[in-house]
Amino acid sequence: METIMQHFRKEEQPFIETAIGWVREVEDTYAPKLTGFLDPRQRFIVEAVAGGTGLLVASSGAFSEAERQRVLLYPDYYVPNVDDYQITVVNVKYASKFLTLEHKDVLGSMMSLGIDRSKFGDIRIGDDEVQFAIADELKDYMTANFISVGKVKVTVEAVQDAHTFIDSTDTWVEEMHIVSSLRLDVVVAALMNISRQKSASLIHGEKIKVNWAVRNQPSFELHELDMLSLRGAGRFKVLAIEGRTRKDKIRLMMGKLE
Repeated sequence: METIMQHFRKEEQPFIETAIGWVREVEDTYAPKLTGFLDPRQRFIVEAVAGGTGLLVASSGAFSEAERQRVLLYPDYYVPNVDDYQITVVNVKYASKFLTLEHKDVLGSMMSLGIDRSKFGDIRIGDDEVQFAIADELKDYMTANFISVGKVKVTVEAVQDAHTFIDSTDTWVEEMHIVSSLRLDVVVAALMNISRQKSASLIHGEKIKVNWAVRNQPSFELHELDMLSLRGAGRFKVLAIEGRTRKDKIRLMMGKLE
């Protein structure tokens, strides 16, 4: 199983080793294993590690089309149900008539409480409400301690009816790009229709994120399901690497968040 390392980035190896540990735990105990909330790239890695072991993989983030989801690794005898994911969705109440909370405000307040990022999932912003998904074990803690977002006083309560969850309004539009390589500067240049020199300048200026982390190396190589955030241009996702052209260029299917 360790040979899988060669197909992924060096900095992803610690997470791969963790995923290998999860798989071996399920194989040894023959019982399901639930992870924390993982981003799409991490889930891709878990699925790759579990592939060929005979174990099954399922995931849920409570919300429809959730970006961050908990993964359940389980033997083929087991039939998962929604309770296995141990997720609570909470509603944030605040004086919405006078102001509007943004995603970054809520995320910052949650992180300031010292909550590990793997313990909560998507944050959904509605017209006059906010909801987010958390691990069940945090429900009581959040009710008692999540009392403000910045200077705004808030209260939280669990949402009992899944039909009242805020739906995703994200729309991803597919774009085909022909690129010479999967280097970050090459792909950013194609997405923004700028020169590689300008692209490299943006990267060195720490204006580009890959999988929610700033990347300042133009030579950084992208993989499938990587998420890009380009300051001033929006968010993109590597949907598929669809082979090469006759001139040995790479067909890259990207998703753009509208």
